[in-house]
Amino acid sequence: MRIDLHTHSSASDGTDAPAQVVADAAAAGLDVVALTDHDTTAGWPEAAAAARAHGIALVRGTEVSARAHGISIHLLSYLQDPTHPALTVELDKTRDARLNRARAIVELLSVDVPITWDDVLEHSRDAVVVGRPHIADALVALGIVPDRDTAFLDLLSASGPYHVPHYAPDGPDAVRAIRAAGGVPVFAHPGADARGRIVPDRVFDRLAAAGLGGIEVDHRDHSPAQRERLTAIADRLGLLVTGSSDYHGAGKANRLGENLTAPAVLAAIEEQGTTDVVRS
Repeated sequence: MRIDLHTHSSASDGTDAPAQVVADAAAAGLDVVALTDHDTTAGWPEAAAAARAHGIALVRGTEVSARAHGISIHLLSYLQDPTHPALTVELDKTRDARLNRARAIVELLSVDVPITWDDVLEHSRDAVVVGRPHIADALVALGIVPDRDTAFLDLLSASGPYHVPHYAPDGPDAVRAIRAAGGVPVFAHPGADARGRIVPDRVFDRLAAAGLGGIEVDHRDHSPAQRERLTAIADRLGLLVTGSSDYHGAGKANRLGENLTAPAVLAAIEEQGTTDVVRS
């Protein structure tokens, strides 16, 4: 069984509609795919209908923004109740903060490069969450940078002059909110040190004490050394180990199914979660 538990659609910062992500996952030979858009569940209904049509199982989830040790982190929430206020209140606050941040970044950028907020909106399409990836797409379209990756390494770098922070809940609070909503929290790409600072080992202990369920170990942004480190942490804390693509369509080089999760891990997530896996 081929299981990919981390993908994004145009509801957040992917380039393809939720139905297209699911169709492409089926065409790629996956048996199970998770849709985990940033801070929203807006793509769930469309993805569920596509999963039934294409005969592929769908794990409904969300990538939740949070902070720990002064560092931005992401938590994958699987199979939560999408209406539970413990989590929806935080997601609403984070989406609003992301939008305000994006506007502020564009305002700063416009002093030095020819970009407007309307340019960004042209590339956000149906996104519920407008953020830096859409600014990156606008910069590419305007010929200011060649691709998204370059935009994030240069003009949109977290250490650059155009960086603007945004609200996100404290990591343990986010984990508790996910659990309160009946979801299963998994720490997304925590060893992606090429993206910037990563959290020290003691943060995993704090998250585990709050109810963390697993760690995304197999990810293209993790070196062999980081995979070994994260596997050891998961073993020590009794956490599940997942692997996934973090697929964004044409937005990133990540390919569906390039990293996979074991069936036994999916079974454990399904046992803990509140919302059913969609099966045809």
